[in-house]
Amino acid sequence: MTLQSAVPQSMPSGVLTVSNPSDVALIRTQGICGLTWKRRPLASFQHWIDALAPTALPRARMIVRPETVRKMVATACNSAETPGGPERERLIDDVAALADIFASVTGASWLRLRLEVVTGNACRRFHIDRVTARLVCTYRGTGTQYGFSDSSEPGRNPQFIHTVPTSAPFVMRGTLWPAQPDPGLVHRSPPIEGTGETRLMLALDPVHDPWEEA
Repeated sequence: MTLQSAVPQSMPSGVLTVSNPSDVALIRTQGICGLTWKRRPLASFQHWIDALAPTALPRARMIVRPETVRKMVATACNSAETPGGPERERLIDDVAALADIFASVTGASWLRLRLEVVTGNACRRFHIDRVTARLVCTYRGTGTQYGFSDSSEPGRNPQFIHTVPTSAPFVMRGTLWPAQPDPGLVHRSPPIEGTGETRLMLALDPVHDPWEEA
């Protein structure tokens, strides 16, 4: 990976922090409900992506084979007229690499890929996704927030809210791949409406039968 270098950091019980891409497979470990691959953004890349006009950020929503992700993200960059150069190539390469890693970990032949430009309060309520697992990575702006819910008080926000660092991939189990026992890991997009902030967020879900998803 050329986008970032890895650094370690401790996290709450049930959520691992790893420093190597091969360790993303630890999401399959019993008792682990979430995992952060802690990476430090290259300053040149972060400056570049933070300075882009929101209209120049790539957007995509599709079901793809992992090996075609690079081409599809490049097409999204072309559509958004994302400026060319080494930083754009780093973004494309990183999304493709994350897709390869996540597909290998989940055994998925297809992936649902979303590149979303977020300026408001998308998914502001804490929730669990109806998927086996999901990878999210926020390349620009505030990262995904998560915490642990109290089953005795449904709908209440977690007492402690943690924010995934920008550009750090976060993998979490969903309801179709529940942890045993259920630790109550919930997440949300950070509330940013009215702040002027623009986020660029990648989400990957495993898809085992794309025709059922159509």
